[in-house]
Formats: sequence, C-alpha cells, structure tokens
Amino acid sequence: MKILVDTHAHTVASTHAYSTVAEYFQQAKLKGLEMFSITDHGPQMPDSPHPWHFGNRHVLPRMVDDVVMLRGIEANIMPEKGGLDIPTGLHPYLDFAIASFHEPVFAPLNKKAHTAAVITTFETGQCQILGHPGNPNFPIDYSEVIRAAKDNNVLIEINNSSFSYSRQGSEPNCSKILELVDQLDWKVVFASDAHVAFDVGNCDRSVATAVKIGFPYERITNRNARSFLAFLAEHNKAVTMELSNWVNS
Repeated sequence: MKILVDTHAHTVASTHAYSTVAEYFQQAKLKGLEMFSITDHGPQMPDSPHPWHFGNRHVLPRMVDDVVMLRGIEANIMPEKGGLDIPTGLHPYLDFAIASFHEPVFAPLNKKAHTAAVITTFETGQCQILGHPGNPNFPIDYSEVIRAAKDNNVLIEINNSSFSYSRQGSEPNCSKILELVDQLDWKVVFASDAHVAFDVGNCDRSVATAVKIGFPYERITNRNARSFLAFLAEHNKAVTMELSNWVNS
C-alpha cells in the first residue's frame, strides 16, 4: 500500500519545524514521492508565518527533479463557532487548506461544541481536509463529522504523527475513524505531518492500521498524484490545470 503524495508538512516558516523547502524536495525525491505539500500554520498560531509567506510562494519552484510541491496551509478552526483564520484574499494563492484544532487557538470545550465548529467550518467551503481529527483533546462525533465531510467534499486526515509523538491517545480514535469512513462510504488522506524533511512521506503507522482493519486502498485519495489532483479538480483548484500535462505524461 504505497502513498505517493504527502498532504501535510511544515517548514522553518513554522518555527517549531526544522527543514527548508529545498530539503523537502531532496527527501521527497529520495523516497520516491510524486508530490508533497507545504502546509505551514495559519496566522492565529503563535509561531505562524506572516500571511505574505503564503502569498509569495509563487517564487518557489513548483517542480524539482519531477517531484511536485503543493502550496497549502494548515488553517486553524476558530473559537467557538468555527470558520478558519485564512485572511481575505489569500485563497487564490492556496492549492488547498487543512482545517485543524490547535489548543493555543481554540481552547478545548466539549464534543458537542467541537462537532458544531467542525461542521460549520466545512460549510464555509474554505477547507478540503480535516486535520488530525483523532486528537483526544478535541472529541467530536465521528459519524456526524464524516457525514458532513462527505456532504461538503472534505477529506478526513489520518495523521501519522498522531500514532507516535503528537496528540498522544489518538491511535484508537484514528482506527475508529477509518472504520467509520469505510462504513459511511467516504474518503481519507494519509499524511506525515512532518516537522523535519526526513519524515516527509512517512505514513507507515497509518498504512499498518489500514491493512490491519482491511481499509480499502481506493478510499485513500492521496495514494498518487493523479487521484489527489482529481479531488482538487472537484474544488475547482487552478493547480489541477497547471499540472495537467505533468500528471498525464
């Protein structure tokens, strides 16, 4: 079960991460990835980059050694009713957005409030992925959220770092989410959430869990560049036309 696209990674622009864009390109090539994504934190996180960081990424190469970089953001779900901290006018510069809870931005409340905030965020149409939903600090009604994700064409992320050093206690939740996604006929992405380039593309724990429960490979939308770009095309993202010759070559 190969995952050839990584949808979630952080650079030194988020100061608790440790690698440059060039280092990510190098490691992605070494690991045989087709595509990776830079998704530094939205502006409400204490160590997030200035919004100009996201608007100026056109100066970066889209492709190096036949590996493509997507320009995303890990935006923050805002208290208490939801929505994202993406500044007005920034959306045209983003290939996609991940929506995530982070404790410095949204102090944990309760399952009902978290679930409502997630669904409201989906309904804005501003995000394409729900980030690390297995976080035990932010309990949500998984079935309700997955149904809303399907209704709004938002993918559910299975975050590999949640199985190890981040958000401890997430592992059983991630397994349950995978089971429910399959039951409710929806889709996921597997993501490294790398904070150093050596981790880019590392989805080993997510893959092992999927194999263990018999999760269908075809429900993993970022299994390759073609399948993930097809998803972004459903959201009318300009990057799909930009990369059409490459993905079809």
